[in-house]
Amino acid sequence: MSSSPVQVPVLRTVQVLGGAGGGAHVRSLATGLAARGVRVTVCAPVEAEGEFDFTGAGARFTPDAVSALRAACVEADVVHAHGVRAGMRAALALRGRRVPLVVSWHGGGPGSGRLSLLLERHVARAAAVVLGASSAQVDLARLRGARDARLAAVAVPSGTSGAPDAPDPGKVRAELGAVERPLLIAVGSLVPRRGYSVLLDAAREWRTLDPVPLLVIAGEGPMRGELARRIQAERLPVRLLGRRRDAARLLAAADVAVLPSRWEARSPLAQEALRMGVPLVATAVGGVPELVGSAGVLVPYGEAGALAGAVAGLLADPARRGALAVAGRAQASTWPSEDDTVAQVLSVYDELTSRRR
Repeated sequence: MSSSPVQVPVLRTVQVLGGAGGGAHVRSLATGLAARGVRVTVCAPVEAEGEFDFTGAGARFTPDAVSALRAACVEADVVHAHGVRAGMRAALALRGRRVPLVVSWHGGGPGSGRLSLLLERHVARAAAVVLGASSAQVDLARLRGARDARLAAVAVPSGTSGAPDAPDPGKVRAELGAVERPLLIAVGSLVPRRGYSVLLDAAREWRTLDPVPLLVIAGEGPMRGELARRIQAERLPVRLLGRRRDAARLLAAADVAVLPSRWEARSPLAQEALRMGVPLVATAVGGVPELVGSAGVLVPYGEAGALAGAVAGLLADPARRGALAVAGRAQASTWPSEDDTVAQVLSVYDELTSRRR
């Protein structure tokens, strides 16, 4: 008499997202997990579903209302929050339940102020495992009291920026008004930690170059008014493009990518630039040196002169730009793929759920 096959329970996970930041990573993760038979629910703002289409990735979507999050967590085997604030909401939703919480710290960096410190401590201690996108974030999580903090690099999902396979750089430059002048690009939300005030200081120095380079910034945020006023008052060669879904297309047409941030973990801009062979000038903060290695030009944060000089030096040295393009692609080939990222996360889930059996 033959025995019936053993039914393996389906792993159920809830992915908690506090905003649009990290949405591309969550969609990539949801796609990979669903393809491996995991039942995925994404709890996020409605606008994030509109932008990233989690349901199209094979996940179930639910809005991020407190009641909806609690209901989603009832049947979950693992809850995975992306970001510290999402981690706090997930920890509150799981209060009284023996469901392991995984928190990814793949953005932000050390908070400022007592409230941020308390939030980081609470989330670090509530999590069964904290996944840091850089060694700096792993160290920070341990400092905040995490029981188990591990390095988990976040791969940049391919095709998430809306760029065509073979963008026409000439057409892009014509659209932006940079046909006969160098094109510089920065990408990221217009918030203080991005260092855009320092970047505008650097742009003031670039006005002495001939031809004067055009700096375009793709992103939106609360600093837009302040930056726009400076650009107009100081007649800076800078354009604010707002939120763009074709940032990779713009990046592919640039002569130099600029990352002036006060903090970055595993910067999507840095990854995209190196992968495309676009020379990168970035601040040596957080996980940037570990990510970039010698494939980019690193400068101290907050030093506009150093930032301006590094960019001007690259614009005047085509051979150096060519060498960095080759080095960038070589560095990018060493990074984990999306499949690697999904496999690592799934191994963490399996480890945590096996402890409960």
